[in-house]
Amino acid sequence: MSFTINIYYKGENGASASFANEMISSGIVDEIRKKEGNLRYEYFEPLEDEETILLIDSWRNQESLDKHHQSEIMNKIIELRNKYDLHMKVEKYIKDDNTQDEKYIRD
Repeated sequence: MSFTINIYYKGENGASASFANEMISSGIVDEIRKKEGNLRYEYFEPLEDEETILLIDSWRNQESLDKHHQSEIMNKIIELRNKYDLHMKVEKYIKDDNTQDEKYIRD
């Protein structure tokens, strides 16, 4: 069963945006997107909090995420989080195949 993880990276003086920019420019993001089981890996900036960056990270299953967590690339991510002194809030959502809300969605 696929799931999505929202990770809110919070720092000071633009540190969270600098972290996301370095993740992208270093090629780490591209490497993660190529991993088997990764469905989405995108950064967003909340309009009401310029010191936070939101990562939306989706995986096909827990096994895929576990492999990612055990990979060398995870050590690079941890190094960058420490470099920018970021704190995190994490939310995990399981995909719901319920279609009752479709009438409220405009394509």
